[in-house]
Amino acid sequence: MDAQHHKETLLFVDDEENILDIASEYFEFKGFQVLTASNGREAVRVLETERVDCCFTDINMPEMDGLALAEHIHHTDNTIPVIVMTGYPSLDNTIATLKNGVVDFLIKPVNLEQMELAVRRVLRQRRLFVENILLQKEVEQKQRLEKLNRELVYKVEELNLVNRIMSDFAAMGSTTDVFRRVVDMTIEVAHADGAQFLVMNEHVAQPFEVVSAATGSVIGVEAIRLPEALVASVVGDEIPLLVDGCQGKDILPDPVRSALLVPMKIRGKVFGVLTAAVCRDDLHFSEKDLYYLSYIARNAARSIENLALYENIYQNLFSTLYAFVNALEARDPYTQQHSERVARLAILLGQEMNCTPEELDILHFSGHLHDIGKIGIRDDILLKRSGLTAEEYEKIKEHPQIGANIVGQLGLWDREKDIIRYHHEHYDGTGYPEGLQGEGIPFLSRILAVADVFDAMASGRAYRKKIEEAVVLDAIRERAGTHFDPKVVETLLQLHQEGRFPPPSGA
Repeated sequence: MDAQHHKETLLFVDDEENILDIASEYFEFKGFQVLTASNGREAVRVLETERVDCCFTDINMPEMDGLALAEHIHHTDNTIPVIVMTGYPSLDNTIATLKNGVVDFLIKPVNLEQMELAVRRVLRQRRLFVENILLQKEVEQKQRLEKLNRELVYKVEELNLVNRIMSDFAAMGSTTDVFRRVVDMTIEVAHADGAQFLVMNEHVAQPFEVVSAATGSVIGVEAIRLPEALVASVVGDEIPLLVDGCQGKDILPDPVRSALLVPMKIRGKVFGVLTAAVCRDDLHFSEKDLYYLSYIARNAARSIENLALYENIYQNLFSTLYAFVNALEARDPYTQQHSERVARLAILLGQEMNCTPEELDILHFSGHLHDIGKIGIRDDILLKRSGLTAEEYEKIKEHPQIGANIVGQLGLWDREKDIIRYHHEHYDGTGYPEGLQGEGIPFLSRILAVADVFDAMASGRAYRKKIEEAVVLDAIRERAGTHFDPKVVETLLQLHQEGRFPPPSGA
């Protein structure tokens, strides 16, 4: 038969019948001839009568296990590549497979696409291998086998590291733990002097540090902070980047000698960038380091998505976002705990206005995160100690939309997203971002607006001292029906008169 039309034959050996059925159907559809066996002894009988081009085998099987089968194939026809699959990888099993000519080692669960890639790769290698056996002398054959053995040893080391990365992130219990582990593992795997995870994406224009770490070889994380333009380029291109050599001298700040930047995607969109840096002249990152960091970022993102979907959806993502707000407010002592106070007052107003438990939960979430969009506002505007210019005020007005986009990117909280977006709308339609009016503004946004303004006025700011509580209440009373929902204002005044909400603790 013409080699071009020859169907290559695969032998699958596994004691799980459903795996054999699925693999047979998939690979027959892909144009292969498929044979199956439920254990090693049955596979040996198949090999005695059939021509096989590649063998997939599980390790743990009755009568004759996968290691014994691999040894048998290695001694009877070492041109047949063997790929081992196991759900319980161990160092002993891995070493044993190397002695028996195994060319790949896959850890269950293995998807069909991974299996197909492995098959096509080893079959290409097999064709070259067979040609060499036919054309080369015995010494040349031995050299090739020794090289293959070295590659397999490296493959095992790589698989062990990859497996550890996977297992580490699978064990994470919260998104905060994931981000911390990302940075620590980056330093460990790439032998970096420092690493950072920065939030930067289509909604957050400036890199915002979530977590960082540095070794004793550098003084503080500031020494390994990479230029904003470099981080932005990775966000825009969505491609990992290695900066080194002559290029690094022109781009990297002193004392950084080599840098890695890897985008992290959540739900298919860039959420932030993982960076690593070395400051020693005798160490430079390699493409292998870039590969490992990309793998770390992918597994971290997958862990975050799994936490969001399957484990404490509300608690994990809320704690992550709330940590961002805490970090944001910590940059300005005048606004520390502002979001916490706004949330408490909004809930008190909601309780008094007969909100449902679900609505109170939404107020709790939205109150804590209503200013998260300020992550996307430049510090020179956000922390300005004098009045804002008209242009700067327009920038500040973007924060409700930015905050809604950040929350919306997670795809979980539609109502909360709207409450955050519209908490600066005015009852008479003069607010922002959309100029909604009256009951066209979500009811919970109207509650949040009153709580927000009360705390903002009654607390100190960088550019003014706090305003007396009575003056604040008079100002809010005067704006009932224009800026604020009159019913919410009435409830606020009633709560204050009865002494039923805590006073702000502004600076």
